[in-house]
Amino acid sequence: MLLRTARSLTANPCDAEDLLQTALTKTYVAWERIEDHRALDGYVRRALLNTRTSQWRKRKVDEFACDEMPEPQVPPAGDPAEQQALHDAMWRAIMKLPARQRAMVVLRYYEDLSEAQTAEVLGVSIGTVKSAVSRALGKLREDPELGPVR
Repeated sequence: MLLRTARSLTANPCDAEDLLQTALTKTYVAWERIEDHRALDGYVRRALLNTRTSQWRKRKVDEFACDEMPEPQVPPAGDPAEQQALHDAMWRAIMKLPARQRAMVVLRYYEDLSEAQTAEVLGVSIGTVKSAVSRALGKLREDPELGPVR
């Protein structure tokens, strides 16, 4: 599950593995300072996001091209070609979102976290998550590549 989150944040399997390894290393180094070991999942997710944000700032690159999707597609009910085209278009549209909105959409809809859990992982209020996700969904609705879906 953590690797899937990392892949969603990087859009590159090799970078995702490096990102997860770095986040787990940071968690190991901070092990003695972690008060609640039952909340390790949230701690590692936060380390993933913080590490990725640091990488974005260092590289000064906001988006990365993606040759493959981060998750294998489950067998679709309809035409597989149409389903794949829709999946690709949706992922391209998500990758166009600003980094913060993209992280919130990934956590809410790909990782299936609640608004409260997403807010906790990102260290923001629930209202911030609600408004940012709402704006992100509005941008996705306006994306011309997703026009046929509407």
